[in-house]
Amino acid sequence: MSQNTLNYIIHKSDLRGRSKINWLDSYHTFSFSHFYDSNRMGFRSLRVINDDRIAAGAGFPTHGHRDMEILTYVLSGAVEHKDSLGTGSVIRPGDAQIMSAGTGIMHSEFNHSQTEELHLLQIWMLPNQEKLTPRYEQKAFSVADKTGKLCLIAAKDGRNGSVTIHQDIDLYASILESGDVVNYHLQPHRYGWLQVAQGEVIFNGQQLSAGDGVQITGEEKLEISSNSNGEILLFDLA
Repeated sequence: MSQNTLNYIIHKSDLRGRSKINWLDSYHTFSFSHFYDSNRMGFRSLRVINDDRIAAGAGFPTHGHRDMEILTYVLSGAVEHKDSLGTGSVIRPGDAQIMSAGTGIMHSEFNHSQTEELHLLQIWMLPNQEKLTPRYEQKAFSVADKTGKLCLIAAKDGRNGSVTIHQDIDLYASILESGDVVNYHLQPHRYGWLQVAQGEVIFNGQQLSAGDGVQITGEEKLEISSNSNGEILLFDLA
């Protein structure tokens, strides 16, 4: 169940929606597909966080998007991506891939392997304006870039080598080994979302597991640590 404090709400992984077919097992943090919860329509400009496991050789055939910033974060395996801009790429763990759908884009996403399962997070964010020119960007970040520290992988200004999002968001990734601690200061009038991608972490004294999310409103000092191993995404939102 969700746990409430003055400044944050913990959304446990077992509260997520689920879509399961023969080649796809997908958990939805926010309302998506057949899962609808009027209290979980997104948070600030965050609209979708889907935790997808895709069978070997399978995937999403060509389909369209419009007026959405779509980021893919691979946890294991690799994604084969093709789109109407002429992009053909393979997205692997450590990569940050952003697609600005803008006025309209068609794309497909398939498991690059014929033998191994693919595990990824797909994240949709509302853009700061509609009818943008569609674009694609992908950059790689090493394990060392993220281990024991917060690594900026996406931002509105693309600073520090991050990919650019058409929205006032800073997105950090971190891999935490046993004993690692990272701290973050959330500025006044900003909001946060912490997503546990893999493993287990401790957020401000609260134990969290893979799939858990934390909605942060007004919490200024964030401490995230692990007694085992964990991987997180931290969104700093307008």
